[in-house]
Amino acid sequence: MAEEFDVIVIGAGPGGYVAALRAAELGMKTACIEKEARPGGVCLTIGCIPSKALLESTEHFVVAKDRLGEHAIRTENVSIDLAALMERKERIVAGLSENVRKLLERNRVLLVQGSASLRSAQEVEVAGPDGERSLYRAKKAVLLATGSEPVELPFLPYDEKLIVSSTGALAFDAVPERLAIVGGGYIGLELGSVWARLGTRVTVVELLPRIAFTLDEQVGRLLERLLKKQGIEFRVKTKVVRAEKRAGKVGLFLDAGEGREEEAEFDRVLVAVGRKPLVRGLGLEEVGIAQGPGGSILVDENYRTTLPGVYAIGDLIPGPMLAHKASAEGIAAVEGIAGLAGEVDYDCIPAVVYTSPEAASVGKSEQELKQLGVEYKSAVYPFAGTGRAQCLGETAGFVKLLAHARSGRLLGVHIIGPHASELIAECVVALTSRLTARELSRIVHAHPTLSEAIRESASMLGG
Repeated sequence: MAEEFDVIVIGAGPGGYVAALRAAELGMKTACIEKEARPGGVCLTIGCIPSKALLESTEHFVVAKDRLGEHAIRTENVSIDLAALMERKERIVAGLSENVRKLLERNRVLLVQGSASLRSAQEVEVAGPDGERSLYRAKKAVLLATGSEPVELPFLPYDEKLIVSSTGALAFDAVPERLAIVGGGYIGLELGSVWARLGTRVTVVELLPRIAFTLDEQVGRLLERLLKKQGIEFRVKTKVVRAEKRAGKVGLFLDAGEGREEEAEFDRVLVAVGRKPLVRGLGLEEVGIAQGPGGSILVDENYRTTLPGVYAIGDLIPGPMLAHKASAEGIAAVEGIAGLAGEVDYDCIPAVVYTSPEAASVGKSEQELKQLGVEYKSAVYPFAGTGRAQCLGETAGFVKLLAHARSGRLLGVHIIGPHASELIAECVVALTSRLTARELSRIVHAHPTLSEAIRESASMLGG
C-alpha cells in the first residue's frame, strides 16, 4: 500500500527542497524525492556552488600573483595546488549538502533517495538505489522540480574526458594547456575564467555576434574587452562544424563565414551551449502532461500543469534557468497549493555573471526597452569615480540605470564591476518597491562605498 503525504516534491534542488520546507511550514505532510545521494540538486553539487568556489580561489591566486604589488605587498613564487583546490571545493559542497539534509529532517520532511516517475496525478513510483520500487501517494499535489541538464551537440558528444560538460570542467585533474569553450554564455565565461587564471589558453567560440548575449549590450561589450585583457580569446560569429579526437587531443573545425573552414587543436573542449529541462523518466507523456518548445513543461500562472494536481517549477518551465527563480517559484507554488496567494515578480529577478569583474542586472535592458517602444532615459556612472573603488584598485566598470522618461520610475539596472553580485540586491529592492530614480538618489549611502555609484547614477537621472 502506498504511503500517503499531502505534498510530494520530486527533486531536492534549490526549487524542490525550498518548496518542501515551505510546505512543511504550512503544516502539510511532505516528502522530497531525490535521485542523487546528495540533496541540493545541480546548483549545489555540480553547478553554482562548486564553480563559485573555484572562481573565488583562483581569483585569490591572481590577486596574490599579480596585484598585491599595487598595495605595496611583495610576493614571489606564488603557486597553486590543484588537488587541494578541488578538495576545498568538494568540502564546501559536502558541507552545504549535509546542511540541506539536516534542514529537511528538522522540518519533518521525508527525504527519499531514488528515481521518481508519475503513475497518475496522485501516485509516484520510486526506484531506489538497490532497485527496489516503492509507491507514494499525494493527497494534495505533486510538485516537479527536477531541474535541467546540459544540451549535448550531436557532433560533440560528452565523454567527460576530452569533450566535457560543465560537470567535467569542474573536475580536471590537471591544468589543460589549451581549452576550447563552445558557447559564450555565463557558464562558459565563468569556467573559462577559472582555467585562464590557472594558465590555460582559453578560446571561446560563439555563434552569435557577441558573448553574454542576454546582458545589456553596453555591459557585454565591456566584459568582452576586460576578459580579453585577461588572456581569453573570443571567436564570435563562428560555428563549430565538426570535431576529431586524436592522441589525447581534440581537433575542432570552425566555420567563420564565407565558406572558410579553420582547424584548431585543443587539450579539452567544454560544450556550454545551454541547458534543457530534465524530464527523462518522469513519465510525462504517459500521464498526459503537455510540453512546449525545448521540452519545457507548460504551466498556468499558479504553476499547474495540464494534469490537475501536478505542478512544475524552476528549469522545467519557461524562463531563465536560475536557482533563485526556482526557489521563489517553489514557495509560490506551495502557497498556492495551500490556498494562499503565492506569486513571483518576474520583472525583478536578478541575474549575475561571476567573472572578474562581475556583471549583474535586474529589470529591462536598453535593447528590450527599445524593442518594446518604451520611452526611457539612462545614466552611467563609472566605478572609477568612487573613492572605495580607487582604494580597492578595482575601478573598471560602471553602474547603468534605466528609468521611464516621464515618470522617472526605475526600469532596469545593469552593473559591471567589483562586487556587482552584492550591489544588485539594493537595485532589486528599488525595482520591487517601484522607486523612481529621484527617490533612490535621496537614500543616504555610506561613504566611501561602492554603492555610491548607484546613488550617483540615480542622481544623474533624477535631476
